[in-house]
Amino acid sequence: MKWEGNRESDNVEDRRGDGGGGGGGLPFGGRSIGLGTVAVALVASYFLGINPLTMLDMLSGGGGQAPIQQQAPAHKPPPDDQMARFVSTVLADTEDTWGQLFAASGKQYVRPKLVLFSGSTATACGMGQTATGPFYCPGDQKVYIDLSFYELMKQRFKVSGNFAQAYVIAHEVGHHVQHLLGISDKVDAARRNATEKQANAMSVRLELQADCFAGVWAYHANKARDIIQDGDVEEALNAASAIGDDALQRQARGEVVPDSFTHGTSAQRVAWFKRGITEGKVSACNTFAAQQL
Repeated sequence: MKWEGNRESDNVEDRRGDGGGGGGGLPFGGRSIGLGTVAVALVASYFLGINPLTMLDMLSGGGGQAPIQQQAPAHKPPPDDQMARFVSTVLADTEDTWGQLFAASGKQYVRPKLVLFSGSTATACGMGQTATGPFYCPGDQKVYIDLSFYELMKQRFKVSGNFAQAYVIAHEVGHHVQHLLGISDKVDAARRNATEKQANAMSVRLELQADCFAGVWAYHANKARDIIQDGDVEEALNAASAIGDDALQRQARGEVVPDSFTHGTSAQRVAWFKRGITEGKVSACNTFAAQQL
C-alpha cells in the first residue's frame, strides 16, 4: 500500500502510557463491537460453556450506559512513530473519501477522532480494553485501537500487511458512517426488542455493511490517490476471511454454530468487502435489504 507522503490527519489522540481509569465496560447496545471482540468472546465462551452473545455482553459491561470517565489531556503521537504516522495517514484518507461522498449527497461528514491507547482507556461508552480489539464508540464519535492488535492479527490469524491494517481502521470508520446515517441507532433499537437469534442476525448485517463501507473507501482512495499495490487486496481479503465467525469458531472448538454468528462468515465478509471495492457505491452496501448475505 502506498501511503508515505500522503496527508496525515490531525484527529489522532495518543493516550498510550496514560493508563486507564475506573468505570464500567462498553455496553453491547451502545456501540459497535470491534473486530477483535468476537475472537475473545468465542474462544472464551466455548471453553467456559457460555453463550457467545452472553460473553460479548459480559466483555462489554452488561448493557447499561456507563458514565464518561475523566481522561488526561490528549496529545499527538511523536513524529518519529512510523505506525502512528501510518494510522494517521489512513484516517486522513478516510476523511477525504467520506467527506467527498457525503458532500456529493448533500450531507456533511463529521470527522471522527482516532485514539491510540494501551491497556485501557476511558470512553463515552465506558472503559475501553485492549481485549475487545479495535472499536467505535458513537457516544464520542471516536475510533479506539491498541496497535498491539496488529501483532495479534499476525500471530493468531496469520494476517499482515499495511492494507490489511488499513482495512481494520476503515471498518471501524464504517461504523462511524453508519452512526452518522442513523443506521446503527435503528439497529440498536431493534436489537433490544429482538430474540437472541434475531439480534445476532442484525449484528451480522451491521458488520457486513461496515466491511462493504471499508471497500467503498478503498475504491475511491485508490481512484483518487492510487494507493493500492499488487497483493494489497488479497491482504484485506485474507483479513476479512480470517475473522469470519465460522473460521473463529472452528479455531476455538472445531465446529460452527451459525445462530451465534455476530459478524458473518469468512465468505460473507470477503464478499461484502469485494462488493464495496468493486462498485464503490454506498447504495451497494445495503445488507439489510439483501435476501442472501
